[in-house]
Amino acid sequence: MEAEGARRVSVAVVVLAAGRSSRMAGAGHKLLARFRETSLVRRAALAALGAGSRSVVVVTGYRSSDVEAEIAGLDVIIARNSNFSDGMASSIVLGVQHAALQAPDGIMIMLADMPLLEPADIDALIDAFAERNGKAIIRAVCDGDPGNPVVFPRAAFPQLMALIGDSGARKIITQSGLDVIDIEIGESAKVDIDNTEQLVALGGHPEID
Repeated sequence: MEAEGARRVSVAVVVLAAGRSSRMAGAGHKLLARFRETSLVRRAALAALGAGSRSVVVVTGYRSSDVEAEIAGLDVIIARNSNFSDGMASSIVLGVQHAALQAPDGIMIMLADMPLLEPADIDALIDAFAERNGKAIIRAVCDGDPGNPVVFPRAAFPQLMALIGDSGARKIITQSGLDVIDIEIGESAKVDIDNTEQLVALGGHPEID
């Protein structure tokens, strides 16, 4: 992580890693699958840590002990969501609650199953957020199509913490009234792992072969 004060604004990263991986069809937990010799969840945490973030919160839930073992020793804050089955919103709320304790100017919501994300992609979003003085929503896009991650300014924290059910933060982007700035980062913004076929096509290896 970048030294505090190196940027005009600070961003905490919330990595969502609590889901059940129900579409992996007996191939184990997708976040424990290997991509370039590293599990997806560890790869996501390392990408966030390698960028200029203030802090990194990893929200775990399903098979939390196994997921947490993959990121043991990393400088991350673990937030265990016992209500992960209630939907993504519960993980976002918990992650934002933990991240907000670090008093950042913005919080980036990042999915743990996006293996192409690199620290440079995350830094591009943080830099754009700083250029807007921490007042706008910054969204990663691929060829103009909305993707992830997304940085939310402090003004949106109450809306993030009010999410319920299986809804993500997408509606906040369209309904908050805040400026939305799209930043092109290529395929990193769109490629995620939903099933074993996608994982194998990208050269990855499932937890259970």
